[in-house]
Amino acid sequence: MDSPFSDKVPKLSVSELTTLIKTTLETSFYGLTVEGEISGFRPASTGHWYFSLKDQSAVISCCMWRSSIPRVPFRPKDGMRVIVTGSISVFEPRGTYQIICTSMRLAGEGDILAMLEERKRKYDALGYFDPAVKKPIPVRPSRVAVITSPTGAALQDILQITGRRNKGMDIIILPAVVQGADAAPTIAARIREVNEFLLADVMIVGRGGGSIEDLLPFSEECVIEAIHESVIPVISAVGHEIDWAISDYVADLRAPTPSAAAELVCQSSLDQIEKVNQLRSSMYDALIGRLNTIKLRIAAFSPAAAHAQLESRLNRVRMTLDSDTVSLSHRMESLISARKSKAELLRHKIMALSPLSVLERGYSITSDSQGRTVRSTSQVSCGDKLTLTLKDGKITTIAQEVTHG
Repeated sequence: MDSPFSDKVPKLSVSELTTLIKTTLETSFYGLTVEGEISGFRPASTGHWYFSLKDQSAVISCCMWRSSIPRVPFRPKDGMRVIVTGSISVFEPRGTYQIICTSMRLAGEGDILAMLEERKRKYDALGYFDPAVKKPIPVRPSRVAVITSPTGAALQDILQITGRRNKGMDIIILPAVVQGADAAPTIAARIREVNEFLLADVMIVGRGGGSIEDLLPFSEECVIEAIHESVIPVISAVGHEIDWAISDYVADLRAPTPSAAAELVCQSSLDQIEKVNQLRSSMYDALIGRLNTIKLRIAAFSPAAAHAQLESRLNRVRMTLDSDTVSLSHRMESLISARKSKAELLRHKIMALSPLSVLERGYSITSDSQGRTVRSTSQVSCGDKLTLTLKDGKITTIAQEVTHG
C-alpha cells in the first residue's frame, strides 16, 4: 500500500499554498457588496479602521484604509447595520482573509436618500426654497425660541454660547422629541405655538448629529409646512456640518450646527462694546481732524491773503467774461453773415421772376384798349388799338393786319 506521502504527489510549501489561495480569492472576489452588522470596531493609530461584519450565521473580518475613510459620512459603531463595497484580500503572515472596504453606507440609506431627493424636488418646485420668500434674521433679537430635545447636547451648547456672549438675551426652551415616529408632529406643533403666541423674535429648530434615520423628522412634510408658514424667522440647525435635512432648505437660514445657530442670533456683548469704542474713537479722530483743518485755515487767514484770493477769483471771472464776449461776438457775426447770404439769394430769385427783368432783355408786354394783356392773336382784330409796354415807356398803335398760326 502506497504511503500518502508518496514522492509522486507534488508538495507545496505553506507560502506557496497561501499565495495560491490569495491569488484565487483576490482574482475571483472583487467588487463585492456585502451587508452586515458591525462588530468589534476599532480605529488604529495609523488612521485605518478594523472591524467585522456579522449576521446570524457567520462573521468576516474587514478593513478600511485611511484614504477611503473621508468618503464615509458617519462614524461607525458596533451594532450598526451597514453595506460595504470592496474586495477579498488574504493576509499571508496569518493565513486569514478579509474584505478591504472602499466605501460604506448605512443599510437602507439608499432608499431614504432617494425619498428625500424626491421630496426635495417637490418642495423646490413649489417655491419653498426660493430666496425671495425667506425672512431676514434680526440682528439683535431680544428673545429667541429654541425647539429641540431638553436633554440633548445641542441645547446645552446653545445655552452655554448665549450665556457667554450675551447674558441679557431671553431664551425660551420649547422641549420636543427629535427622534422617532412622534418627533415630526411635535416639532411642527412647537413651531406653530411660537407663531400663535408670538413667543420670540426668531427661533432655532434643530438637534445634534445622528444617522440619516435619526434626522428624518426634520425632513417630514408637517415640519416643512410649519417652517414655510411661520411668520417668525426660522434657523435650521440640524446635526453636524456634513449632515442635512430638508428643513435646511426651507428655513430662512441654515446653521451648520446648533452652536453656530446660537452665535448667529447672539451678537456678543463684548463685540458690541468693542464696536461702540471703535465708533467713539472714529468720531473723536474725525472731530480732531476737522478742528485741525479749521485751525490751519484760520492761521493762514490775513487781509492780504484774502485780497489776493478775491483778486484771483475776480480775474478768473473777468477771463471767463471776456471769453464769453468774444464767443458771443463771433456767433453774432456768423449769424448776420448767414442771414445776409440768404437775403441776397432771395433777391436774385425775386429779380429772376420779375416781368421787368424780361423787359430788360428786349421783350414787351402787349395790352388791348381795356388794359388786358394780349397773349394770343385770337384776342386781336384789324383796327384794334394796342399798347406796347417797353422797359422805358409805352407805345400806342393800331393793328393793321393779324396773322394766325
